[in-house]
Parts: sequence; C-alpha cells; structure tokens
Amino acid sequence: MSTVWNGYWGRSAMKLETLRTWSERFRAEIGKAVLGQEDIVELLLVALFSHGHVLLEGPPGTAKTLLARSFAAALALDFGRIQFTPDLMPGDVLGTSIFNFQTNDFVLTRGPVFSQILLADEINRAPPKTQAALLQAMNERMVSIDGTDHDLGSEFIVLATQNPIEQQGTYPLPEAQLDRFLFKLVIDFPPQAVEMAILKQHAAQPLEARSEPVGLEPVLDAGALAAIRSLIDVIILDDDILDYILRLVRATRESSDIAFGASTRAADAIAGAARAFAALNGRDFAIPDDVKQLFVPALRHRIMLGPTAEIEGRRPDQVLDNILNQIEAPR
Repeated sequence: MSTVWNGYWGRSAMKLETLRTWSERFRAEIGKAVLGQEDIVELLLVALFSHGHVLLEGPPGTAKTLLARSFAAALALDFGRIQFTPDLMPGDVLGTSIFNFQTNDFVLTRGPVFSQILLADEINRAPPKTQAALLQAMNERMVSIDGTDHDLGSEFIVLATQNPIEQQGTYPLPEAQLDRFLFKLVIDFPPQAVEMAILKQHAAQPLEARSEPVGLEPVLDAGALAAIRSLIDVIILDDDILDYILRLVRATRESSDIAFGASTRAADAIAGAARAFAALNGRDFAIPDDVKQLFVPALRHRIMLGPTAEIEGRRPDQVLDNILNQIEAPR
C-alpha cells in the first residue's frame, strides 16, 4: 500500500489541522536523513506551498545537497539534478533539438529542467550565460527552445546550493537571478550535540549511505500539493499585515546602510509566504510574527549593503534585524 497521502486531499474542505499533521509527518521523514535543520525544513515547506524557489548557502560538508535530495525524496514528484560546472552550457540545462535523419525533422531532447523538483547544485560555478537559462523557468515556469514554449507545470520548484567561501572558479549570481528566489537559507555547522548524533547515526549505517537519503518514503504527490495550495489560497491577509510588510520593505530603500533596497516583488513574495506560514501553524490568518520570521530569509539576498555598512563589517542579516526593531508591528 502506498504511503503517499493522495486521495485524502481531494476536498476543498480539508482542515488546517490535517495540514499540520501531514507537515509533521514530512518533517519526520526528512529527519531520518538530516538532523538539526528543523527551521530550514519548515521554510522549505513554506516555499513549496507558496510556489517559491530556494537558495541554500553554506560551507562545504553541511548537508546542503543531502537536504535538497531528502526533500525531493519525501515528495512523490519528478526529481532532476544539475551539477553546475564552469563548462556547463544552456543546452545542458534546457535541452536541445537534434536532427532525426529517419524523419527528416528536429526532435527535442529535454534537459533536466523538465522536472518538478530541480536541484541546481553549486549554481554559482556556472557562467552567467548558463545561469540565465533558468531565469524564464523560475519566473514563468516554462522555457522557450527554438521558438517554442514548453510548460514546466505548476509544481516546478528550484532548490539551488552554493558555497559562500569559494572564490576561484565561481560566478556570483546577478541580482535579477537572486530576486527569483523566495528564500536564501543559510546552513551553518550544527551544534556539538547534533554533530555527535550525526556521527552516531552514520556509524550504524553502511558507508555508502552517508550521502544518500536512505529509507525515506514519499508522503505527498502532485494532487495533494495542489489541494494544499488551494487551501492556502483562501487565507487572506488583512490590511494591517500588508501595510506592515510594505513598511518593512520600503524601509530597506530608505536605510543609509543599504545601497539598493528590496523590490515590490519582494514584498509580494513575503505576503504569499506569510499565508503558507500561517497555514502550517494551524491558522487561517497571518500575524505580525509570521512576517518577522520570514523577513530576513526573504530579503537577505535581495539587498545590497552600502559602503559604510560594508566597511564596518556588518552583514545583511544584522541590517535587516535593525529594520525589524525600528518598524513598529501592528497590534
């Protein structure tokens, strides 16, 4: 019997409590392979339910790729992976048309972008031309090849990884590409207790299982995902929450610590994510704390620090936290 929750979700009357039960089960599946990243997993769920893409950043060896693969393994969706390298070409991402001598016609050989969950591993290792191949896919969920548009489906989501400490052989993502990501999630080294638990877990497994999401079962399919998103779509943000989001975003454009602030797209992204975050916490309404939880991960990659902040060694998270402390939340 399949473990995927599919037929259970067909009705629009699905309750928020059911969603919470499922999300707990999903977290438990991820926890079989990845320990100590509960907050990251929650934001991955928010991104999935709000049609958002995610950039995972962290030093090598912090399980970024394993987390992305485990996330895909817990979903009954098509999974594709691209290992970005300096010699990767746009055709390697999108696909290419090859002439068939038997039919005297060109036939499209689809690239890995034709999937529902796409892992773009070490995305900053590819040159800008190849990075740009994902722009249309991430923004419109379709790609144009030889003048023909190809739909990728509403389930399409990109999980990209990058290492922040590597310099040689990397190409920083341009602002237009970064703005396509709903969240930039920073994965750091785990606490000592968690690190010991990881070592104990791996010590009890075969050596080849250390980098594989072993034993994970899919718990959600495309139909279930559509039903969850339909549930989230009916959650309405009141004007006070929308005004709070807007005041926060506009404050990034007025801060002396920020050279270039966040866009209207960023404000809209936070609003959509707040609806999903509220639903995951069992509420059919958003509260200011939801916005506060999402503000930094949604904007840390969308702002450019000013010269003074850079000279003083401040980080985007610190500047954004200051804005959160300065802007009064609605009561």
